[in-house]
Amino acid sequence: MTGAAPIAPPGLACLQAAAAAAGLDVPAAAAWPESDDDREVRPLAGFIVSTFSPLLAEVAERVLRRRGERPPGRVTALVIVTALGDVTSAAQVAQTVDAGGRVGPLLFFQAVPNAVAGYLAARWDITGPVVCVGDIAAGLDVARLLIDDADADEALVVWVDVAVTEDDRDQAAAILAAAPE
Repeated sequence: MTGAAPIAPPGLACLQAAAAAAGLDVPAAAAWPESDDDREVRPLAGFIVSTFSPLLAEVAERVLRRRGERPPGRVTALVIVTALGDVTSAAQVAQTVDAGGRVGPLLFFQAVPNAVAGYLAARWDITGPVVCVGDIAAGLDVARLLIDDADADEALVVWVDVAVTEDDRDQAAAILAAAPE
Protein backbone atom coordinates (compact mmCIF):
# COMPACT_ATOMS: atom_id res chain seq x y z
CA MET A 1 0.00 0.00 0.00
CA THR A 2 1.34 3.42 -0.89
CA GLY A 3 1.04 6.52 1.25
CA ALA A 4 -1.09 9.49 0.42
CA ALA A 5 0.27 11.75 -2.29
CA PRO A 6 1.44 15.13 -1.07
CA ILE A 7 -0.84 18.05 -1.79
CA ALA A 8 0.95 20.47 -4.09
CA PRO A 9 0.25 24.06 -3.10
CA PRO A 10 -1.29 26.08 -5.91
CA GLY A 11 0.95 29.14 -5.62
CA LEU A 12 0.98 32.47 -7.42
CA ALA A 13 1.32 31.09 -10.96
CA CYS A 14 -1.81 29.00 -10.50
CA LEU A 15 -3.72 31.98 -9.10
CA GLN A 16 -2.66 34.20 -12.02
CA ALA A 17 -3.54 31.51 -14.57
CA ALA A 18 -6.98 31.04 -13.01
CA ALA A 19 -7.55 34.81 -13.15
CA ALA A 20 -6.63 34.85 -16.85
CA ALA A 21 -8.97 31.90 -17.49
CA ALA A 22 -11.75 33.83 -15.73
CA GLY A 23 -11.10 36.79 -18.03
CA LEU A 24 -9.69 39.03 -15.31
CA ASP A 25 -6.71 41.39 -15.39
CA VAL A 26 -4.14 41.20 -12.57
CA PRO A 27 -2.67 44.66 -11.92
CA ALA A 28 -0.84 43.52 -8.76
CA ALA A 29 0.29 40.24 -7.23
CA ALA A 30 2.33 38.93 -4.30
CA ALA A 31 3.35 35.67 -2.66
CA TRP A 32 4.84 34.17 0.48
CA PRO A 33 7.65 33.36 0.39
CA GLU A 34 9.03 35.70 -2.26
CA SER A 35 12.64 35.55 -1.16
CA ASP A 36 14.93 33.95 1.39
CA ASP A 37 14.09 36.86 3.69
CA ASP A 38 10.54 35.49 4.06
CA ARG A 39 11.19 33.18 6.98
CA GLU A 40 8.84 34.35 9.73
CA VAL A 41 5.58 36.16 9.25
CA ARG A 42 5.21 39.35 11.28
CA PRO A 43 2.83 38.90 14.23
CA LEU A 44 -0.60 40.48 13.90
CA ALA A 45 -2.23 41.98 16.99
CA GLY A 46 -5.19 39.94 18.18
CA PHE A 47 -4.11 36.72 16.47
CA ILE A 48 -2.25 34.07 18.46
CA VAL A 49 -0.81 30.57 18.06
CA SER A 50 -1.17 30.42 14.27
CA THR A 51 0.44 32.13 11.28
CA PHE A 52 -2.73 31.81 9.17
CA SER A 53 -4.18 35.32 9.67
CA PRO A 54 -0.82 37.13 9.81
CA LEU A 55 0.22 35.38 6.59
CA LEU A 56 -3.05 36.28 4.88
CA ALA A 57 -2.66 39.91 5.98
CA GLU A 58 0.97 40.01 4.80
CA VAL A 59 0.32 38.91 1.21
CA ALA A 60 -2.84 41.03 0.98
CA GLU A 61 -0.91 44.10 2.13
CA ARG A 62 1.89 43.40 -0.35
CA VAL A 63 -0.62 43.41 -3.19
CA LEU A 64 -2.36 46.56 -1.98
CA ARG A 65 0.96 48.43 -1.59
CA ARG A 66 1.98 47.35 -5.11
CA ARG A 67 -1.34 48.48 -6.55
CA GLY A 68 -0.66 52.03 -5.45
CA GLU A 69 -3.30 54.69 -4.93
CA ARG A 70 -6.85 53.45 -5.35
CA PRO A 71 -9.20 55.83 -7.14
CA PRO A 72 -11.83 57.33 -4.79
CA GLY A 73 -15.06 55.37 -4.62
CA ARG A 74 -13.54 52.19 -6.03
CA VAL A 75 -15.04 49.17 -4.23
CA THR A 76 -12.74 46.25 -3.43
CA ALA A 77 -14.08 42.81 -2.53
CA LEU A 78 -12.04 40.35 -0.49
CA VAL A 79 -12.07 36.70 -1.54
CA ILE A 80 -10.24 34.33 0.81
CA VAL A 81 -9.27 30.94 -0.62
CA THR A 82 -8.19 28.18 1.74
CA ALA A 83 -8.53 24.43 1.41
CA LEU A 84 -7.82 23.71 5.06
CA GLY A 85 -8.50 26.95 6.94
CA ASP A 86 -6.57 27.72 10.08
CA VAL A 87 -5.55 24.16 10.98
CA THR A 88 -3.09 25.35 13.61
CA SER A 89 -5.79 27.12 15.62
CA ALA A 90 -8.23 24.26 15.05
CA ALA A 91 -5.69 21.76 16.40
CA GLN A 92 -5.02 23.98 19.43
CA VAL A 93 -8.75 24.25 20.16
CA ALA A 94 -9.17 20.47 19.80
CA GLN A 95 -6.25 19.78 22.16
CA THR A 96 -7.62 22.22 24.73
CA VAL A 97 -11.12 20.74 24.57
CA ASP A 98 -9.80 17.16 24.67
CA ALA A 99 -7.82 18.04 27.79
CA GLY A 100 -10.93 19.50 29.43
CA GLY A 101 -9.53 23.03 29.23
CA ARG A 102 -11.20 26.28 28.41
CA VAL A 103 -10.74 27.80 24.95
CA GLY A 104 -9.64 31.42 25.14
CA PRO A 105 -11.68 34.08 23.35
CA LEU A 106 -8.93 34.92 20.83
CA LEU A 107 -8.79 31.32 19.62
CA PHE A 108 -12.57 31.23 19.39
CA PHE A 109 -12.53 34.44 17.33
CA GLN A 110 -9.76 33.41 14.95
CA ALA A 111 -11.22 29.93 14.32
CA VAL A 112 -13.16 31.47 11.41
CA PRO A 113 -10.90 31.82 8.33
CA ASN A 114 -12.25 35.26 7.46
CA ALA A 115 -11.69 36.74 10.93
CA VAL A 116 -8.75 38.71 9.54
CA ALA A 117 -11.02 40.37 6.96
CA GLY A 118 -12.09 43.00 9.50
CA TYR A 119 -8.48 43.99 10.09
CA LEU A 120 -7.83 44.32 6.35
CA ALA A 121 -11.08 46.23 5.78
CA ALA A 122 -10.24 48.78 8.47
CA ARG A 123 -6.60 49.17 7.49
CA TRP A 124 -7.12 49.39 3.73
CA ASP A 125 -10.69 50.74 3.47
CA ILE A 126 -12.01 47.58 1.84
CA THR A 127 -15.74 48.18 1.59
CA GLY A 128 -16.86 45.39 -0.71
CA PRO A 129 -18.17 41.91 0.01
CA VAL A 130 -16.08 39.31 1.85
CA VAL A 131 -16.27 35.69 0.69
CA CYS A 132 -14.34 32.62 1.83
CA VAL A 133 -14.14 29.55 -0.43
CA GLY A 134 -12.19 26.29 -0.54
CA ASP A 135 -10.40 26.37 -3.91
CA ILE A 136 -8.89 28.75 -6.41
CA ALA A 137 -11.39 28.08 -9.22
CA ALA A 138 -14.28 28.96 -6.91
CA GLY A 139 -12.41 32.03 -5.67
CA LEU A 140 -11.91 33.41 -9.17
CA ASP A 141 -15.49 32.54 -10.15
CA VAL A 142 -16.72 34.53 -7.14
CA ALA A 143 -14.39 37.43 -7.96
CA ARG A 144 -15.64 37.50 -11.56
CA LEU A 145 -19.29 37.40 -10.46
CA LEU A 146 -18.80 40.22 -7.93
CA ILE A 147 -17.17 42.37 -10.61
CA ASP A 148 -19.69 41.47 -13.35
CA ASP A 149 -22.64 42.14 -11.02
CA ALA A 150 -21.12 45.54 -10.02
CA ASP A 151 -20.88 44.49 -6.37
CA ALA A 152 -17.18 45.39 -6.59
CA ASP A 153 -14.85 47.13 -9.02
CA GLU A 154 -11.99 44.78 -8.15
CA ALA A 155 -11.37 41.76 -5.96
CA LEU A 156 -8.44 41.02 -3.72
CA VAL A 157 -8.13 37.25 -3.99
CA VAL A 158 -5.90 35.70 -1.32
CA TRP A 159 -4.98 32.01 -1.17
CA VAL A 160 -3.37 30.81 2.04
CA ASP A 161 -2.70 27.49 3.71
CA VAL A 162 -0.36 26.95 6.61
CA ALA A 163 2.10 24.10 6.98
CA VAL A 164 0.53 20.95 8.36
CA THR A 165 3.73 18.98 8.92
CA GLU A 166 7.19 19.96 10.11
CA ASP A 167 8.54 19.44 6.58
CA ASP A 168 6.00 21.87 5.06
CA ARG A 169 6.30 25.63 4.84
CA ASP A 170 3.56 28.24 5.07
CA GLN A 171 2.64 29.49 1.62
CA ALA A 172 0.30 32.13 0.29
CA ALA A 173 -0.42 34.11 -2.83
CA ALA A 174 -2.63 37.08 -3.58
CA ILE A 175 -3.76 39.00 -6.63
CA LEU A 176 -5.83 42.04 -7.30
CA ALA A 177 -8.32 41.01 -9.97
CA ALA A 178 -10.17 43.49 -12.15
CA ALA A 179 -12.23 43.53 -15.32
CA PRO A 180 -10.14 44.00 -18.47
CA GLU A 181 -9.68 47.66 -19.44
